[in-house]
Amino acid sequence: MWPPIFNLYQDGGHYGTHSDAALMRLPEANLTIRSDLSATIFLSDPDEYDGGELVIEQQYGAQPVKLAAGDMVLYPSSSLHQVMPVTRGQRICAITWMQSAVADASARELLFDLDQSIQSLTPDRPHDDPEIDRLIHVYHNLLRRWATL
Repeated sequence: MWPPIFNLYQDGGHYGTHSDAALMRLPEANLTIRSDLSATIFLSDPDEYDGGELVIEQQYGAQPVKLAAGDMVLYPSSSLHQVMPVTRGQRICAITWMQSAVADASARELLFDLDQSIQSLTPDRPHDDPEIDRLIHVYHNLLRRWATL
């Protein structure tokens, strides 16, 4: 994970459409990470500023995001995104990037979907349910296959 940086937009400040750098070097830590996931943590409440939406281009169109202070949005670093102009007040956020042990985005999505299904099924099943155990087995073997460390 990259150390977070902070940004402040005001008086029409914005950041144009871009995707984040694929590789990020932190020389003082002798560290290079592949940016798989980007995170924006909103530090200003949405009623403190106008504009300033983080707009993330997704498969089905643009998704504007403007969350409460303390909330975070996580999105693929490879996606096109931008910060719209702030027309009133100040938009303060922290941003960071993460490298996943699973480099392939579609494999990460499959693992996420499988894990979400396991999590939603587990509360309604006995602790030693063999079908849940089988799904967990599949999840970990897929992770073992796709992860690189």
